[in-house]
Amino acid sequence: MSRPVTPWVVFGPSEAAEFREQTAALEAAGGRAYHLDARDLSDMVSTCDAFAAAIGFPGYFGRNWDALVDCLDDLHPQDTGGVGIVVVVRGADVLLGAEHLRVFITMLCLAADRANNTEVDPDGDPRERPVVVEHFLFLLDHVEAEAFAPGIVHPDVVVEVGGGFLTVALDLAVWRP
Repeated sequence: MSRPVTPWVVFGPSEAAEFREQTAALEAAGGRAYHLDARDLSDMVSTCDAFAAAIGFPGYFGRNWDALVDCLDDLHPQDTGGVGIVVVVRGADVLLGAEHLRVFITMLCLAADRANNTEVDPDGDPRERPVVVEHFLFLLDHVEAEAFAPGIVHPDVVVEVGGGFLTVALDLAVWRP
């Protein structure tokens, strides 16, 4: 998680040592970890509010999916430690079957991909800032990660299951043909 490589979103058991180790590595490199409770992510507006409060989005944040992507793509060094972020969602079991889950996860992948792509911004202009690493961890207490796959699978993303984890990244063949 301290490097700008996929997958951007990972679901897995809350006790997974990999999560603790990789979050610690990002923080040791100067990055920031933000912690959210999945109960605060019940729909688009509450999800946007939770991210805004945790990370400190600006007052003009529009509280919609596009605005979430834009704010995650435009984080400042004080938000990222000049390195990047990991957003840790605890109790993510409650999101299983959530109506907004597919769009939410796709938007997180889009935001992370944009933040990690130093070539151009969404308008096609060259970026003048360094890579900002962004990853999103969904910690599960009782539900197996693979149970989330049907609610996330979409042509825009690549979903993989293995070793007790579910990973999600943008399908670059779709997003950057």
